[in-house]
Parts: sequence; structure tokens; C-alpha cells
Amino acid sequence: MIAKGKRNVLGVLVDAVDYEAATEQVVAAGRERRPFALTALAVHGVMTGVLDRPHNARLNSFDLVTPDGQPVRWALNLLHGAGLTDRVYGPTLTLRVLARFAEEGLPVYLYGSTDDTLSRLIPALERMFPALKVAGVESSKFRSVQPGEDAEIADRIRASGARLVLVGLGCPRQEIFTHAMRPLLDMPMMAVGAAFDYHAGLLRKPPPWMQRAGLEWLWRLGLEPKRLWHRYMVLNPAYLARLTAQKSKLWKATPPSPATERPTTFAV
Repeated sequence: MIAKGKRNVLGVLVDAVDYEAATEQVVAAGRERRPFALTALAVHGVMTGVLDRPHNARLNSFDLVTPDGQPVRWALNLLHGAGLTDRVYGPTLTLRVLARFAEEGLPVYLYGSTDDTLSRLIPALERMFPALKVAGVESSKFRSVQPGEDAEIADRIRASGARLVLVGLGCPRQEIFTHAMRPLLDMPMMAVGAAFDYHAGLLRKPPPWMQRAGLEWLWRLGLEPKRLWHRYMVLNPAYLARLTAQKSKLWKATPPSPATERPTTFAV
């Protein structure tokens, strides 16, 4: 089990952690009924923080930020000698956590995505984990939160008896939502990115060799070029340039202070 704490990657604090340690932290928070915020960041997620200081501070207030992409794992090893042999990929971590929650009889709540995706996702999860207890399901409304609506959402989640919330709203909406809702819920929340779509069978995973080589971005670009070209063709080179500057000490990547306040407006 590897859990070496937070390390600075371009000013974003990413945890040098493996699957086992990340899973144990989420399960422990679920058992103990305490707030816990987790997100898994690939290059896009890190760069979203780099280019938006308030969001950077928000990310740095998360309890656990895992290296979702191979280039983020490589950065931890290059900059800090983390010794990580694998990334902690959001969709895979999701399955590991759900397996443990099913084993221990702890209910889960699914928040985000569309009704169609969720209608495919739930049967898929139940096939994988027959003992899994789904306490509640709520699709995204694809709009800004209304006054008092955050408290209403939290009330629904708590009333369901859930001990874990999976948030699938896409980056950075899911991190903003998780950060805002964390003070209102006594359970872990995981911002899981495209995990809902993958496990619902709506997105095809790249071949294992592409995942190991850090080329998942190329696979996804080929599937959705119009939507993802800026994310990969602009942000990937910017990430490499800043990583080189941080390693060579030409740029001091100073993390902002962790954010503690909840945003007044966020997407639900």
C-alpha cells in the first residue's frame, strides 16, 4: 500500500497513492460517516486547476486527489520520486470501491449524468456486484443550482441512507459540486469523471497498451474530435511545457491556499 501524501504537480496537489490505499481511505470514511472528497485527475483536470486559481485552491482542499492519467503519475515520479508503478484511474477505482461497499453492505448514491446513462449503469453494476445496495439515483439537471437547492440535494442523499456518493458530472463541474457539497454530507464523495459512461457501456475503453503508454487521450480524441480537440491538442503541450519548467526550476509552481468557502453558484 502506497500513501505518501500530497505532492506539487504544477501547483495542483496530487496524492502519491495507489489503488489499495485510495480504496481504504474511501471505505474508512464511509464506515465512520465522515466527510471525504476525492477526485481522480488526468492532464485535463490538472490544467483546469493551473489555468484557474480559484479552482486550483478548490482542488487543493480535496482530501484525496489521485493520479488518474499516466502523465500525472509520471510527473509524480519525475518531480518527487514517488515510485508509483501504476496510475489510480477513476473508472477502475470506482469498481474497487463499489466491490468493498457491496461486500460490507454499505449503500451508495449515484449523482449526475443522464437518465438514459443511469438506466444502463445500474443494471451493469448490479451484474458486477449482486450485493450492491443502490440507495438512490439522481441525474444531472444541467443547470446552475437554485437558492437552497444544495441543502435539498444533501437532505435527499442523507435520507436515502447512503454511505457514499459517486458524482459523474464531468471535469470541472464534478469537482465544483463535490467541493460545495462536502460540508453538507457526512459521507465520502467521489468525482468519477467518465466512469458512469464507461461502466454503462456507452464509451469504449482503449486497448491496454494505449493505457499503459499514456495514449488514452489519443483514443478519446479519435472518438470525439470536435469536443475534445482543445483539451488534448492545446492543454497536453501546455502541460508538458510547464512540467519541464517546474522540473528545471525555471518556474516555481506555487499552490494557492486551499479553498474553504463554498461557491454560491455551481452546476447540478
